Amino acid sequence: MASALLLRARDSGRAARCFGQSRPKCWTLGSVPTLFSESPRCPRLQYFSTAHPRLKADLDRTRNIGIIAHIDAGKTTTTERMLYYSGFTRRIGNVDEGSTVTDFLPAERARGITIQSAAITFHWPPENGAATQPGPEAPRSASSHLVNLIDTPGHADFTFEVLRSLRILDGAVCILDGVAGVEAQTEQVWHQASTYNIPRIVYVNKLDRDGAAFGRTVREVASRLNGWPAVCQIPWFEGGNGTFTGVADAINLQGLRWEAGDGKMVKRFNLEELDKVEHQLGQELRRARIALVELLSEHDDTIVEKFFECDEDHLKVSHGDILESIRRCLLKSSGARKIIPIFAGASFRNIGVQPLLDSVPDLLPSPKETPDPEVSIGGVKGSLRSLLSSDLIVEQKEKAAPAKGKQKKKTSVVADSKEAIKQLKGCGLAFKVVNDAKRGVLVYVRVYSGSLDRHSLLYNTNLNVAERAPRLLRMYANDAVEVESISEGQIGVVVGLKHTRTGDTLVACSTNRQSPPEPLNTLQLRPIDIPPPVFFASVEPHSLSEEKRMHESLALLLREDPSLHVSIDEDSGQTLLSGMGELHLEIARDRLINDLKAKASMGRIEIGYRECPLGQSGPVTKIFDREIAGRKGKAGCTSLIEPFDPETSSAPDANALSVVTENGNQVILLAPELQVEINKRGQEESPIIPGHLDVDAVRSALQNGCLAALARGPQFTFPMHSTRVTLTITPESHFFGAETTTSALSAAARLATSTALQNLLSNVSNASASPGSCLMEPLMNVIISIDESSLGAVVHDISSSRGGHIISLDEDIPITSTTISTPSDNVSPTASTDPEPDLPPIDPSKIYAPPDPFQSSTVSGASVLDSSNPPRTITAKVPLKEMVGYLKHLRSLSAGRGTFVMSVDRFEKMSAPRQKAVLAELRGGY
Repeated sequence: MASALLLRARDSGRAARCFGQSRPKCWTLGSVPTLFSESPRCPRLQYFSTAHPRLKADLDRTRNIGIIAHIDAGKTTTTERMLYYSGFTRRIGNVDEGSTVTDFLPAERARGITIQSAAITFHWPPENGAATQPGPEAPRSASSHLVNLIDTPGHADFTFEVLRSLRILDGAVCILDGVAGVEAQTEQVWHQASTYNIPRIVYVNKLDRDGAAFGRTVREVASRLNGWPAVCQIPWFEGGNGTFTGVADAINLQGLRWEAGDGKMVKRFNLEELDKVEHQLGQELRRARIALVELLSEHDDTIVEKFFECDEDHLKVSHGDILESIRRCLLKSSGARKIIPIFAGASFRNIGVQPLLDSVPDLLPSPKETPDPEVSIGGVKGSLRSLLSSDLIVEQKEKAAPAKGKQKKKTSVVADSKEAIKQLKGCGLAFKVVNDAKRGVLVYVRVYSGSLDRHSLLYNTNLNVAERAPRLLRMYANDAVEVESISEGQIGVVVGLKHTRTGDTLVACSTNRQSPPEPLNTLQLRPIDIPPPVFFASVEPHSLSEEKRMHESLALLLREDPSLHVSIDEDSGQTLLSGMGELHLEIARDRLINDLKAKASMGRIEIGYRECPLGQSGPVTKIFDREIAGRKGKAGCTSLIEPFDPETSSAPDANALSVVTENGNQVILLAPELQVEINKRGQEESPIIPGHLDVDAVRSALQNGCLAALARGPQFTFPMHSTRVTLTITPESHFFGAETTTSALSAAARLATSTALQNLLSNVSNASASPGSCLMEPLMNVIISIDESSLGAVVHDISSSRGGHIISLDEDIPITSTTISTPSDNVSPTASTDPEPDLPPIDPSKIYAPPDPFQSSTVSGASVLDSSNPPRTITAKVPLKEMVGYLKHLRSLSAGRGTFVMSVDRFEKMSAPRQKAVLAELRGGY
């Protein structure tokens, strides 16, 4: 029977191979995914075949979560255990062996780190085929949930992978190293998640290692992550200071001890049995339960009522009431601080992963419980729910200023828009693009409304193009299964889209039109912020004939990773590839040469410097008068250049037509005589502008021309920074009827701005000394973790040899506390947006945390060594140039034990001697 169906699938042309070589094949027969194997049946195929009939789970039983952490905290190791216990795999993968499911790239397995985020879907608890109905008081984890999980990188160079994953997640699990505690990159990703208001739970991992300190880590969560730790589990050390063997659950008041093996054998002890086995742990568990109920009572009134109903006995409050209270506090959208549920375990030893999995459906939200996605339509921002209810449409129309007597017509327009909204069949955000060698271009999509169906027409509202969706997939790391549709709240992949990029909004309409009706054609979900690069390297083809192929490969690489940038040096003609760090560029080079087969080579890594003005240029007026593409173009513009500092510079003119701040520069457009008004359609118009133009086109053309001129400084040819440009448009002098086109306006703005920049060097108009410009270099926030014996050597190296400035030693200074003045210059622009920046720090002494047995000097072995040589943390500000290749030097100073992370703090002006030395090096001094 199977062979007959297989032949029919092949003959009908619907056979689609979804696995690599030596793996089984996947075909879609009709609308039911069916899997066959010509080789012995593999566990993943068995999982697919049992899971897929129930993939369309309801939203209440769906969880979209991510694993976030500092590098080497155990994200991939924990993910492997989750897949194993859910039945997705039958063998636990190992990072050191390169056998993990989510780290499937050759570069990931060779380096033992996660480079790109990987999406995978499984059920928890595992579905056994029997339809069991849990009781009304049973926790949510008693019934099977569909979990869409994304394993994210932990290295700072790949922060954009974390950013675009967090953008579409509903919840997250933050993993902490029980030995290192809250590390610098942990703070970075934590604040990035806070920007999107993502509920998080914390899992303290590696408690089996010498020097692990659960209590200290809990206090660091309070002081460095700025939340109230709700200790849900405490570690179980045999005899109080022996081997880590399990956890004590403060919610269910029971002890869980894992037997040796794969971790599936767990022995449970109630409180009375725990007193007999580990009396000290039983007493500590009571204190943990009391502290948990007390903490919840400060944030949730319902648990206070339950507490009084239980005769004010903390131990009598049911575990179901506590779970619901934690969930309410975690999902609360308002409030000064949220609680942070904390769990314990050791994933490598297979301890604590199953309770962590239970907490995902119990505590983290479903797509229905998350804040409504932010959308914009016709220039008006609001929520997706208000759009679907047409309230946002009414608000958009009311924003316009209708003339008297036109109210009836406005009501008709609103009615037409409401009818258009009813045609919305699906809306999703493309958050990742991958060029797969076998399947082609894969566009990862999170669907927020309706569904995206196979063969449907998807309209890209960012690019105003429509593309057909020939195939839809559900990804299992690098494996895939074809599906007929991606429903609301789900994450899937669209195959074959030629134009879609990261951050684009895809809209499907029931009419299947090339362009959706107004205002759906302007519907856009909140985009994904892309941090600017700070490192660059030249890329050269092996021969002139390979240049075209190299640029095509670079275009594919940039579509996959928008945090990479490609530019052409106008002086040398070199192609420059820019990225977030040394490792980022190294991985990009490997992808370019090994995967995309480009015959090219990459030069040494350089620093992306900036150039800034030292004074005002004076107003410069230029008239552009030239043919563009065979058509006469004529326009004018006046430009004024001056230094810009967001903290000290004066506020722009309140009557400015537009103010744009981008890449550390500010562009102000003044047009006092333009007489801009809002018409009945909610659009800007002016009777002064030539009829073939509109206000928005004029504004965009002038801004684009100005920004293009700022991309190249007048003296050192680096991009401008800390520059304010004031563009002034006078219709009588700068508009020339039909000859004034958008291209001419853009060229006029660029010409005027470039001339003003040149005037910085030769200020002829004022007959005075030219203010000139100077170089700026990236100043980095650097956090170094070393042992006590290496502290002196590292501090001396940073402060004297590298020109850095030591900020603190062993102080809990969050990496986001020294954010730069403009978000666009930060490695992670969202990380600087702390939702509650003005709250006083939490006093760690007021936080419940169990005692750490390994802090005692009586502990033998390596713990004594750790206590006599404790880890130290150095926080410093160092020029980026001095940090190139620093990791090797740090390891030589610290006997291989030192680590560091860094992020851009700001761009800082160079001193004259340092600028002279850098320029000499750039001009061939090396």
